[in-house]
Amino acid sequence: RQSGLLPVVAPERYEEQLAEKVGEVTAKFARFGMPAPEVFKSAPQNYRNRAEFRVWHEGSEAYFIMFERRDGGKDMMRVRMDSYPVGTVLVNQLMTAIMAEVKEHEVLKKKLYQVNFHTTQSGDAMVTMIYHVPVKQPWIDAAKALRQRLKDACPALKVDLPQVIGRSRKQKVALDCDHVTEWMSVDGRDLQYMQNEGAFSQPNGGMCQQMLNWAHSVTKGSEGDLVELYCGNGNFTLALANNFAQVLGTEVSKTSTAAAKHNIEVNKTDNVFVGRVSAEEFTEAWKTGKKMTRLEERDLKESYDFRTVLVDPPRAGLDEDTVKMVQDFEHIVYISCNPDTLEDNLDDITRSYRVEKFAVFDQFPYTHHLECGVYLTRKTPKRKANEAEEDGEAQAEAAP
Repeated sequence: RQSGLLPVVAPERYEEQLAEKVGEVTAKFARFGMPAPEVFKSAPQNYRNRAEFRVWHEGSEAYFIMFERRDGGKDMMRVRMDSYPVGTVLVNQLMTAIMAEVKEHEVLKKKLYQVNFHTTQSGDAMVTMIYHVPVKQPWIDAAKALRQRLKDACPALKVDLPQVIGRSRKQKVALDCDHVTEWMSVDGRDLQYMQNEGAFSQPNGGMCQQMLNWAHSVTKGSEGDLVELYCGNGNFTLALANNFAQVLGTEVSKTSTAAAKHNIEVNKTDNVFVGRVSAEEFTEAWKTGKKMTRLEERDLKESYDFRTVLVDPPRAGLDEDTVKMVQDFEHIVYISCNPDTLEDNLDDITRSYRVEKFAVFDQFPYTHHLECGVYLTRKTPKRKANEAEEDGEAQAEAAP
């Protein structure tokens, strides 16, 4: 497995490298008495939907590069990237076509610093070209012609035209729109997701679909409502909506919140609300009863019967207050991109919760990264604990 930034794609070693990672994670969590993990495999190559490349200029020549750590240290060396086995077939077709166009057209090449590619499983694509000079009308004219030539050069493209965006300092020019449309199949339903340029989306689309189906399966038959923190563009929110009476999602990014609301509408989902608040702000509102404008002044404890919480935090994991807050609910679905911080959080959570389901997702093959999914249930349901406490108080009052 690679210690640097660039994985070496070797399909013949896929099973071996995955078994190694699964063994390490299983050993890490053994002390929690977790069930054996359900293992979800990635495609062994062409699995990454997004990629970013710097553009290196040498005289009249130009080519894509990435950076790699030299001998696992801090020093970085540049690596020429004429293809990218990690990237989808469509990413590779676009790379070849874009660089050919850049070399042929000076207006596209001049001061070109970086190119970002964003593709989907359904064959949509968006290319962002970033410059050290302002994007002006000659570039726009050239980019319009570029879109048609990309369509002709990329057989894996399944839309009329790819999106092409030009960026420079404090400037963004979208020829049509600044998003792609992804489709995910979850429990027999086809869900549509708008994914915005520059906003987070799961990089391994095939693995994302498996994660959504796992989360849907472990929450099937749930009672009450779901609250989701860090909901992004509604990725899990929409997939799980039909397992709950109501769903409340929270997300701090303005762009992602807008995308989530769009996705709720196009999927005709009427039991979901997403508010632009941080996990910390939601925790405060939940604890204090504070009503927030961004949550439409809802009384969280009166308007909802939250029994399940889903968290998909950044690599830093859950902060101390959020760890306490999630323990107000009977069930926790924890999606983790960092087993180390998941382990830290489980040290606290498993004092009162047991792990019912455990899954690992090979989001980034040939690297040390492995994502985890954990479904936990309170050891003593809060309602029963409260009833027992009330019975005890009643018996004490009745005693002579």
